[in-house]
Amino acid sequence: MTAIKHALQRDIFTPNDERLLSIVNVCKAGKKKRNCFLCATVTTERPVQVNVVKVKKSDKGDFYKRQTAWALRDLAVVDAKDAVKENPEFDLHFDKVYKWVASSTVEKNTFISCIWKLNQRYLRKKIDFINVSSQLLEESVPSGENQSVAGGDEEAVDEYQELNAREEQDIEIMMEGCEYAISNAEAFAEKLSRELQVLDGANIQSIMASEKQVNILMKLLDEALKEVDQIEMKLSSYEEMLQSVKEQMDQISESNHLIHLSNTNNVKLLSEIEFLVNHMDLAKGHIKALQEGDLTSSRGIEACTNAADALLQCMNVALRPGHDMLHAVKEQQQRFSDLREQFARRLASHLNSVFVQQGHDQSSTLAQHSVELTLPNHHPFHRDLLRYAKLMEWLKNTDYGKYEGLTKNYMDYLSRLYEREIKDFFEVAKIKMTGTTKEGKKFATLPRKESAVKQETESLHGSSGKLTGSTSSLNKLSVQSSGNRRSQSSSLLDMGNMSASDLDVADRTKFDKIFEQVLSELEPLCLAEQDFISKFFKLQQHQSIPGTTSNETEEMDGGTLSRSYTSGGPQTVSSEKDMIRQMMTKIFRCIEPELNNLIALGDKIDSFNSLYMLVKMSHHVWTAQNVDPASFLSTTLGNVLVTVKRNFDKCIVSSFSYSD
Repeated sequence: MTAIKHALQRDIFTPNDERLLSIVNVCKAGKKKRNCFLCATVTTERPVQVNVVKVKKSDKGDFYKRQTAWALRDLAVVDAKDAVKENPEFDLHFDKVYKWVASSTVEKNTFISCIWKLNQRYLRKKIDFINVSSQLLEESVPSGENQSVAGGDEEAVDEYQELNAREEQDIEIMMEGCEYAISNAEAFAEKLSRELQVLDGANIQSIMASEKQVNILMKLLDEALKEVDQIEMKLSSYEEMLQSVKEQMDQISESNHLIHLSNTNNVKLLSEIEFLVNHMDLAKGHIKALQEGDLTSSRGIEACTNAADALLQCMNVALRPGHDMLHAVKEQQQRFSDLREQFARRLASHLNSVFVQQGHDQSSTLAQHSVELTLPNHHPFHRDLLRYAKLMEWLKNTDYGKYEGLTKNYMDYLSRLYEREIKDFFEVAKIKMTGTTKEGKKFATLPRKESAVKQETESLHGSSGKLTGSTSSLNKLSVQSSGNRRSQSSSLLDMGNMSASDLDVADRTKFDKIFEQVLSELEPLCLAEQDFISKFFKLQQHQSIPGTTSNETEEMDGGTLSRSYTSGGPQTVSSEKDMIRQMMTKIFRCIEPELNNLIALGDKIDSFNSLYMLVKMSHHVWTAQNVDPASFLSTTLGNVLVTVKRNFDKCIVSSFSYSD
């Protein structure tokens, strides 16, 4: 390392009037190890400049070259990484952090100690030394470096040199000429002083003898002083010029900094403006569609739907911090709120008008169904309204109050419409049922022949002739498969044929067909309306949990009737599912009373009709439960099935009373 130090001093620093004080062999941390040297140097001219210089070998490797230099006053922090353990890594914080790995910990510590002493001697601003042992900062560097760094004056101190052979010989001769030089140092020093005075006198005499040469020398010195004064004047003028240039460069640098800062701010401002314009600007076409869009045509509805979605996106944009305090943003948000309120009000008014108009149009078609046992088809009405489904979803998300109001109005209009249609439908069914009855037949009070009744009950319940298992038999009917239900229906009809007259069988067959037609008309009507409600009002129908078993017990004629429903499918827990059921209950509130009246009429016409109604109702309840066990249709038919079971039990009890 000493040879390298002398070579660097000779080849690099001496030509630049610099003196090398300390050196460390390093490489960059985390990269391919290409070694270089960090050197601590001071200039030999005043004012003294202290630098940290990076030196590396040339690509050919035959000489060293100076690569980078940093002024020590720009060094902010020296981080030795670890003050306790030996660690060759250290960081130097200049304008950025430079991470180094020294070839040895000793070289690193020597270099850091030299940096600390240079900082203490030459810099007013103190450097922060972190993770550095306090003992390392207190101990001295090697003698040559200590003399250079901590010397008493600013000039260079020559390094120690040994005496050569001639100098040793002269000293020995001088000391031999004075034997007491060692024993009497004072006498020896006094002798040397006298000899020195003699030599000085001789020198003065020699100088005075050469006065002409002295005058010439003085003249040369005066001329040299004049040249020095001229040079100093030129240097002063140059320094003033450089000072003005420095001030101008400082002003230019400050101006460039302000321009850069202004450009940065303009770019950020432009970015914020572009964000607001791109996310909070609603197209004029959308605004016109919201204000004046045609809600009667398919193209107008599509334009209004797209405009409503765009408005919702603008209102729901996630603003950045501080945007909500801008006056323009507040105005735009208020404008969006006004547009939303205006369009929501216009949409609600139009849909209310559509509900009323569709109700009137549908009422006009009731006349053609008055003589037929069919219910009017609401598919055109549903098809026209489904065009507004997306707008209803938008209204549900933006203005739930108006959405809820539309829901109530729809239920009010449709409940009145369906009530008229269903009552007329059941009226036709009742007329057809009574028209098929024999004239003069007493429906409620005329008993059948005891032998026929006895045969029917015995064939139904077995040879025992007792009705001990009637309740369990009815429960089995409600949960068996459709194939079993059909076979039971056929066997029961066969039993009726064996026990009654051909005329009674014909009447019962017609009643069975009418009752089946009534149920077949009601089922698709309810399912279609439920499907439309879920699509139009955007209510989910598929959120469910496993069903439960509900047991009900009723008292009747001093006894008890136990009825159980075990739903095999899922049962809803969704609030929207409950809302569908509530809407269906309100719209079709007249179905259950009308069915109960029809069942009562059928039982009044012929009490044996309860058997036919029981079979049909059980089949339709089973079918409805397979589709949705918690739906309105399943619940309503299940309630009516209870009434049919009750009538059938009464029929059985009456039959046994007649047989007794």
